[in-house]
Amino acid sequence: MGQDLEKLKQRWPLLDYLQKQNWVAQAAGYDSEFVGLCPLHEETQPSFYVNARKNLFYCHGCGQGGDVIRFVELSRHLSFRETLSYLEQQQSAPPGNAVDSAAVLEEAVTFYQKQLDRYPEALRYLEQRGLHDVALRQELRIGYAPGACLRRHLTALGYPLDLLRRVGLLNPLGRDTFYARVVFPCCQGERIVNLYGRSLGDAFPHRFLPGPKGGLYAWDQVQHYPEVIVVEGLFDYVVLRQAGFHHLTCALGNHLSACQFRQLCDRPRKVYLTFDFDANGSGQQASQRLANRLRARGIDSRCVLLPDGHDPNSFFVHGGDAQQFQSLLEAA
Repeated sequence: MGQDLEKLKQRWPLLDYLQKQNWVAQAAGYDSEFVGLCPLHEETQPSFYVNARKNLFYCHGCGQGGDVIRFVELSRHLSFRETLSYLEQQQSAPPGNAVDSAAVLEEAVTFYQKQLDRYPEALRYLEQRGLHDVALRQELRIGYAPGACLRRHLTALGYPLDLLRRVGLLNPLGRDTFYARVVFPCCQGERIVNLYGRSLGDAFPHRFLPGPKGGLYAWDQVQHYPEVIVVEGLFDYVVLRQAGFHHLTCALGNHLSACQFRQLCDRPRKVYLTFDFDANGSGQQASQRLANRLRARGIDSRCVLLPDGHDPNSFFVHGGDAQQFQSLLEAA
């Protein structure tokens, strides 16, 4: 096993892997050492160092370090075994497969959409989360992954198993990645770049496919607004859209990627940060840090204070309305 791991790391030099992920590096002044912005956390000053000779990385900002296997584990949120499988697949993947990936994700989204109305438990879940507008559900192309059926559907259409594994629709054991999850497509322009699955049961609530999530959700529709509301989660997004707020986007978490941060700063605007008001304070802290960073770039940013224990989704589910939420925006 140890020899196999070393061979894998030799075939995938860390610096080569990072550059394929569009990591921009500069020579650090030492032989074989490079520095750049950390791909694992938000930062404005480079603190992520790579020693190409030793094939290791270390970030002085977030404290993470290791080899290419550890980097893939952290960046793609995979287990050790899933990481090995992913690297093996990437090593053997033919070049120029972006079109195939986009096509199979499009087919998966269409399939999941058709499943939604066939599973009452999925429709009940959406109702419980406050989504009542069927037209909005269809516009956002929300679907349902019952599990154990996508592989059969896609292979019948001629998509090879290695492509389905490489895209992430199948796990390393060859089974459907999404099981009993409501599914949202994440797009970059018109192209689907990832899928988000929200568990209906006891499984880990949030899951994306391996790979980039894209930028801010539905950014093309809101980038020209002088005021933008930013929420953490897609169900926060859904209830606010349903309530009539269209100057709205979602960060898919409370830590923005470098791409998402650049999007918010691409022109003068007012940004309302509406993150979860949770007991441990993580949402509020992330919101305040982001507000400070945006202000440093000349962006007028406001932290919206929700009632204790609420996020925008629960605020509306528990009886809040558009007028009350507008009052919260005006008080920020």
